[in-house]
Amino acid sequence: MTENNQKIIGMDVWQINVPVVSKRSHGIGDIEGGFEVVLLRLRTEAGLEGWGEAACWSVFTGSPEASFFALDRYIRPLVIGKTIADRQSIMLAARYAIAHASEAKSALETALLDIEGQIAEKPVWALLGDKSADKIPLSVSIADPDFNKDIGLLERIYDDGVRMVKLKTGFAGHDFDLMRCEAIRKSFPDIALRIDFNQGLQPDEGLARTLDLAVFEPDFIEQPVRAHEYDLMAEICRKCPVLLLADESIFGPEDMQRAEREKIAGGVSIKVMKSGGLTRAREVALMASKAGWQCYGGDMHETGLGHLSGVHLMAATPEIALGCEFYHAKYYVREDILNGVFPIKNGYVEIPDSPGLGMKPDLEKIEKLTIRKSAMAR
Repeated sequence: MTENNQKIIGMDVWQINVPVVSKRSHGIGDIEGGFEVVLLRLRTEAGLEGWGEAACWSVFTGSPEASFFALDRYIRPLVIGKTIADRQSIMLAARYAIAHASEAKSALETALLDIEGQIAEKPVWALLGDKSADKIPLSVSIADPDFNKDIGLLERIYDDGVRMVKLKTGFAGHDFDLMRCEAIRKSFPDIALRIDFNQGLQPDEGLARTLDLAVFEPDFIEQPVRAHEYDLMAEICRKCPVLLLADESIFGPEDMQRAEREKIAGGVSIKVMKSGGLTRAREVALMASKAGWQCYGGDMHETGLGHLSGVHLMAATPEIALGCEFYHAKYYVREDILNGVFPIKNGYVEIPDSPGLGMKPDLEKIEKLTIRKSAMAR
C-alpha cells in the first residue's frame, strides 16, 4: 500500500533531555546542562514512519511534561486508525481537543507531513508550496553570561562563514549589553547584528534601553518587554529607529491579526513550535507580509529534528526573509539526535530535497537520552 489512505497504527512518544555545551541566558530564563524536548513517531500499516519534535520551554510556550501528555493522552485517540489523507481533519480535531500545547500539535503535523512526503516521494516543503531557495542564511545567538566564552564562539562561527548573530540581552544589566554590542561591532564589523531582549526589560525602562541599543544599528531589536505589553510595544515601535520584532507577543494567526491592528512591531519571529504547526506558522508569515511586516525564522531550544520542520517551512515561504536561527544542532547540543549531520555549510542551512523531512533521528541516541516513553499500537 503506497497511497495516502494507509492507516496510522502506531504512535510512540519520548521525553528526552538533550545535553548542551554551555549556559545560555535570556531575558526570561536560563538554559544550563541541557534542555528537554518531546519526540513523536507515527507508524503506518505499510511500515512507514513519520517523526516530529515538540520543543518546549516552560517560561515561553509550555513544559515538556505538558507536551508529552497532550500527545499521549489527548491526541493519540485522534490519530490511531486514521489515514494519512486525514491530516487536515486530524489537525483540526487536535486544535480543539486540548487548549494550547502548540508544540505538541507542531510535532503531530510534522510527523504527518513526513509520512505524506514519503508517500508522494516529495520533500515536505513541496507539500506546502514552491521552493524559494536552496539555502537559508544562518544566525547564531550569543547568550553566554561569560562573554569571553562567547568571543570564542564568535570566532568559530566567523571562520565557518556565519555572518549574522543575535545578541541576547536584558538578563545581566544594561552596561553588560552595551559593552557586548560595542565589542561585537568593533571586533566583527562585517557581522550583521540583531538584538533580542526576550521580554527582559521592565515597563519603565523598555523604551530608553531599546533606544540605547538602537544606536548600534542592529538589523532588528526583538521583544524588549513582556508579551502582553501591547501598548508599550506599540510606543517603542513608533519611536525606535530600527525594525522592532515581536516574538512572544505573537504565537498564531489570531495574535498576528491583533498585533497588526495595534501596530506593535514591524516584524515577527516565525516559529513552528509556538504557532501549532507548519500550516499555522506559514499563515502567520503570509499575514505579516501582507501587512508590510518582515519575518524571521526563529526556533526554540531544538534538536536537528525540530530544525528540519522550520527549514521546510522557510523553503516554501519566501516571506520569511531575515534568515534563520537553526544553529543548535551544530553549535549548542553536545550530540544531535539525527542519523546524519544537520546540513549547515558556509554560514547557510541547506534545504533537503529528499522525500519527507529528508532525515530521521537515531533511535539508539534517543534511548540514551530518554526520561519517559509511551508506545502503543492498535
